Amino acid sequence: VQLQASGGGLVQAGGSLRLSCAASGSIFRITVMGWYRQAPGPQRELVATITSGGSTNYADSVKGRFTISRDNAKNAAYLQMNILKPEDTAVYYCYAYANYAQNWGQGTEVTVSS
Repeated sequence: VQLQASGGGLVQAGGSLRLSCAASGSIFRITVMGWYRQAPGPQRELVATITSGGSTNYADSVKGRFTISRDNAKNAAYLQMNILKPEDTAVYYCYAYANYAQNWGQGTEVTVSS
């Protein structure tokens, strides 16, 4: 399974960005899709996840500002990020639990200027 992420960029604080993640390859089943992020440092943190049934989970730091959605027919997930803050600056990684395995996409960089 390959994951292709897009949509990162540079934005001013208070602005918005929309990330997209498309899964391709021999896909039997995608149970969960989501986004993690990694600011400079060793730890990658969960941002948001969504199940195939539409159940969502968000990090406390993004609740009310970010919205994750999913198109099961397209094997795609989206992250709408509003009211961005400088502390949201990070490399964002698409994630999918597909074919009973963890899969990661390449990162897309999000930079929020103050």
